[in-house]
Amino acid sequence: MAEQDPTPEQLAAIAADNDEGETGVNYKPPAQKSLQEIQELDKDDESLRKYKEALLGSTDVCKVDPNAPNIQVTRLTLMCDTAPNALTLDLQGDLESFKKQAFVLKEGVEYRIKISFKVNKEIVSGLKYIQHTFRKGVRIEKTDYMVGSYGPRPGQEYEFLTPLEEAPKGMLARGTYNIKSKFTDDDKHDHLSWEWNLTIKKEWKD
Repeated sequence: MAEQDPTPEQLAAIAADNDEGETGVNYKPPAQKSLQEIQELDKDDESLRKYKEALLGSTDVCKVDPNAPNIQVTRLTLMCDTAPNALTLDLQGDLESFKKQAFVLKEGVEYRIKISFKVNKEIVSGLKYIQHTFRKGVRIEKTDYMVGSYGPRPGQEYEFLTPLEEAPKGMLARGTYNIKSKFTDDDKHDHLSWEWNLTIKKEWKD
């Protein structure tokens, strides 16, 4: 059966249902300290030095390219065991091109989103992945994922996985969704923002 566009009233009802789960958290981040400052603290305390090295690694911040951003978001991967092909966005390329294409996701399947990123120079606290989902220009969902705090690990990537989710299903759910993604932190630094599209279909290829 062909997809059927939801009415504005139906979209508003979907958005209202999704908004019920959103809660505000009054959290004040601590003052930021550079990695060098942290490494200098209590440097004569051998046990504390070893603890910090185990926590942060033995990163030499002097060896990191000074022109590199502290946070580099490298890839978004839509992970689904039943997908016929890998669904990956290279976030170091042309971000504008993602607006002209769409991932296809079969209705009702379970999936996760994986974000791959690097931390190059300084500890970053309270990383977040924020996702706004639109249908026919109406925002129907906003999701905030707490990614966490990370120390620098030049040359190696971290990976963040969202919880398992189920793609919507049914005639009204089928169609194309525009998704606006942002990778940010407690200090509201916009490390990367990008847009991409997801098309829900009855089958992977129909």
